Amino acid sequence: MAQLQYWGTGRRKQSVARVRLLPGDGTIQINQRNMDDYFGLETLKLIVKQPMMLTDTLGRYNVVANVYGGGVSGQAGAIRHGIARALLRVDPELRPTLKKAGLLTRDARMKERKKYGLKAARRAPQFSKR
Repeated sequence: MAQLQYWGTGRRKQSVARVRLLPGDGTIQINQRNMDDYFGLETLKLIVKQPMMLTDTLGRYNVVANVYGGGVSGQAGAIRHGIARALLRVDPELRPTLKKAGLLTRDARMKERKKYGLKAARRAPQFSKR
């Protein structure tokens, strides 16, 4: 028998997370590791749990996430976005709650690309009059 699962793709900056929600006791696994091992900072753990705390689904689903790209903060935001999208598949009635908290909006801020003739995206070489 196939187990019921809900999925969502989350993105933030350069990070991409593929998130699956499985009915369970609320364990969160990121890249085959426990969330406590993966994220050292408590704030990042709170960011990941935010959509589930907001919708009172914290102990109902196990989260399995594969995330790559960016840094730890961007990855936490990507997982949060993925969980929020997966929760919409569980119950579309949760949309107003998640939308109001801004959890369905993708954070599109990325590093600007370097332009030719410049040292960085906007940093010009030092000007010398003589």
